[in-house]
Amino acid sequence: MEISEIQRLIEAGLPGAKVTVTGDGSHFQALVVSDDFEGKSLVVKQKMVYATVNEHIVSGELHAFTIKAHTPAEWEKASKLQVGSL
Repeated sequence: MEISEIQRLIEAGLPGAKVTVTGDGSHFQALVVSDDFEGKSLVVKQKMVYATVNEHIVSGELHAFTIKAHTPAEWEKASKLQVGSL
């Protein structure tokens, strides 16, 4: 499965989300930042992202998939912490 296809599926399932997908063809990581995550637990956020690609996970076309899901405020805070630790 291609990175661009995974990104397109997530963006289609979570309109307005900012999505970055990286990977090497067998292991993929998705960073998803969306207002839709506001007030939701980490597990619910991850389920929302998984739902956008679930068909491909079930078929085996997509596996080894890691998700980081944040609201814009959470991502702003997390990215400041990352920069501060460099």
